Amino acid sequence: MGYQIELRHLRYFQVLAEELRFRKAAERLYISQPGLTRQIKQMEELYGVQLFERTKRNVELTPAGKFLKEEVDFIFNHLNMVQHHLESIGMGKEAELRIGFIGSAAQKVIPDLLLNLKQQFPDIQAVLEEMSNSLQLEMLLKHKLDLGFVRMPNVPVGIKKLQVSEESFAVVLPENHPLNSDNFESLTQLKDEQFILFSSEYSSYYYDLIMSIFEDHGFQPKVPHKSVNALTIFKLVEEGIGIAIVPSSLQEGYDLKIKQIPLDKLRQRTGLYAVWKENNRNPALKNALKSLTDE
Repeated sequence: MGYQIELRHLRYFQVLAEELRFRKAAERLYISQPGLTRQIKQMEELYGVQLFERTKRNVELTPAGKFLKEEVDFIFNHLNMVQHHLESIGMGKEAELRIGFIGSAAQKVIPDLLLNLKQQFPDIQAVLEEMSNSLQLEMLLKHKLDLGFVRMPNVPVGIKKLQVSEESFAVVLPENHPLNSDNFESLTQLKDEQFILFSSEYSSYYYDLIMSIFEDHGFQPKVPHKSVNALTIFKLVEEGIGIAIVPSSLQEGYDLKIKQIPLDKLRQRTGLYAVWKENNRNPALKNALKSLTDE
């Protein structure tokens, strides 16, 4: 049975599962709508299971269809990765390494990694993209990323992690704020301020960790704005819209009218983790992890 299913069947299924409309899927595939209907029906007969629930108005994936959609996405993502690697080899390069990262990793960890890769494995081509913690994990599971850098100690099954740093926090204030390192005593001095925090979408664990800082100081912060982007937070602080608490490493690399006061006496600390899919076979990933552990 399995040998009768061809890649074109899987592609037809994937597009229809994305569109959930036979007409739109057929247009994307440049085939007729009756032709697409026949191909899907043939797949269902070969697999012996219904993949779509059809009514006059709606098309929905069945439980079997949802399972197959995840597997087909994996197959095509893997084939795309193979194609990229073959193209890299054809151009004399070792491989392409797709790296996701959060903003605080861009200050030191990412530059250090790229420098080490350039020195040790110059044929690796890195493709970088800043994104949230949760999106990185999603992309890793779908094989759309090879390596990520997150602030999440708990990761899904199938993802491996390596802690690459641990650091304290700092409070970020506008440059003209009356508090500074000399007269700062406690976070309670700022209890009436408005805080701009990383959204829980950035990482629910990280958000809860920040909120525990406020709990230890006996007040709930006023939080009119949240963001997943460090530069956005810093710009809002610069404009006097609020203040923020961030990992201390984020003090580097921004030319803004802001200042930071270290909170290094707090019990809370935040770890940065390298994460990757356990069954990722990209040879460049192995070398990148070696570069991280050799630092």
